[in-house]
Amino acid sequence: MAAHDEIVRTYGEQQQRAVLQTSITVERLWRELAGADLTGSWLRGLGPAMVRAVAAGQLLAASTGQAYVNAMVAADGLSQDYEPGASRVNARALSGVASDGRPLDSLLYLPVIRTKTLISNGLTLQEAMTSGLFQLQRMAASEVADAGRGAAGVAMAANRRVTGYVRMVRSGACARCVILAGRWYRWNADFQRHKRCSCYGVPATDVRPGRHMNPMGFFNGLSRAEQDRRFGVGGAEAIRNGADIYKVVNASRGVQTLDAYGQKVVATLEGTTRRGEFYQQMRREAEQRTGQRFARTGADVEQGLPRFHLRTPRLTPGEIYRLSEARGELIRLLRRFGYLS
Repeated sequence: MAAHDEIVRTYGEQQQRAVLQTSITVERLWRELAGADLTGSWLRGLGPAMVRAVAAGQLLAASTGQAYVNAMVAADGLSQDYEPGASRVNARALSGVASDGRPLDSLLYLPVIRTKTLISNGLTLQEAMTSGLFQLQRMAASEVADAGRGAAGVAMAANRRVTGYVRMVRSGACARCVILAGRWYRWNADFQRHKRCSCYGVPATDVRPGRHMNPMGFFNGLSRAEQDRRFGVGGAEAIRNGADIYKVVNASRGVQTLDAYGQKVVATLEGTTRRGEFYQQMRREAEQRTGQRFARTGADVEQGLPRFHLRTPRLTPGEIYRLSEARGELIRLLRRFGYLS
């Protein structure tokens, strides 16, 4: 596996280098914009120069994708087996256009619009320019990284030796990405990502189905401060106390503030649908408490069984920590709301 690890490490460094070089270039160009005439200085050459810089970064990132996939296949002792007429990834096709299909110039002009809006809303020129630069660098990094992932994905789809890929994360991964680490996806599955996503795919073959990453291992490798930052103070503390990392992270979806338990609380809709784990847990408890069996299917309803209606808001881990005064109560509530089993 050492050879595979080295291939993945080298590929990751190439991708990060493309992102870094692009970020440095667009920052230099952004600082040359005339604050008194942002649009004019953009149109007079700085804007097109930024577009060329990002396109060059995309091309650099995309140019390594096929070599990466081929190297992983060869390291498994397999010969390359591309679909007829599909043995060369066209990296240039992934350069010069945004990942959502729009022209790069229209995307990269958005930070100029943002900067002008912030100035009109009362921010100083320096504050607005700093905010615009942050948006520009975020966009540039995402577009370069997406081009790199796209090229690798094309190579994996075309190479019949590749059966799929395993999603892996780098050090900057967010909580949502961490719980996806180690998942296997079929060769034709699109790589779902968010802006500034640092995840990447490791090609898998019949010889090497893929080595899975344990999200808890990643979590435990972070400092306490980093755990709190990425997972939220309450969420990280719940995980450290044994709560299921998947349930804690998923609980951040569909969050809302409700009047319940005699006060305003933060609750989540995650797991509260009829197929949701929390819903089913509450239904089982209601059946044990009342002796009434509730309907599972449409046939059950036709036979006269009542449906179970969930009336218990599911608190988030952070809200549970806010409400708990003692460790025993904390553990009881984490178990009650399905974060501990």
